[in-house]
Amino acid sequence: MENIGLYAIAAFTGFIAINNPFGNIPIFLGLTKHADRSTKRNISKKATFTAFVIVAGFIILGKYIFDIFGLTIPAFKITGGILVFFVGFEMIRAQQSSIDNQSEVNFNEGISVSPLAIPILAGPGTIVTAMNFTTSAGYMELVILLVMFAVVMWLNHLAFISSEYLVRYIGENKIVVIEKIMGLIIAIIGANMVIEGIHIAFLQ
Repeated sequence: MENIGLYAIAAFTGFIAINNPFGNIPIFLGLTKHADRSTKRNISKKATFTAFVIVAGFIILGKYIFDIFGLTIPAFKITGGILVFFVGFEMIRAQQSSIDNQSEVNFNEGISVSPLAIPILAGPGTIVTAMNFTTSAGYMELVILLVMFAVVMWLNHLAFISSEYLVRYIGENKIVVIEKIMGLIIAIIGANMVIEGIHIAFLQ
């Protein structure tokens, strides 16, 4: 039970760091600045639900994807760790992460799928993090992983629908500071994935 609890905490920490609600608030505000409150709520629901379905697919089918493409755990951990590290590194430098890059679009509710759900909420960093947790997970761990990601998506939804209030209350400068702290955590998670991958490779 203790191991399950630690696994749940690790999964939640990993997801909340790579896909933190505060860091996504400026993006949501920028994409929905011409929408009314009701439309913003609908967009938030669609975006978070779509992102959950996408990542859940990778969580459930992750092991089969490994078998079909002949992927190895060490290679995936090392490659994924490098990707996650650079996502965090860009956040520390106060630059918009490459997984969050988006072109200007005319406002429509289609933004709930792209670019909000993909690639902002369910981008490469999030998928890599999810699949990293599935490499040695049993059925109980997979259920916990799904629940933890659902919680993170729910927190993103709350942040989105409260975004204007949060910016006024917290201030844009503090949100930037929070994003940098999250970037440091993400970079550390990425470095740890690389170390684990190298360690497993040498033990085989």
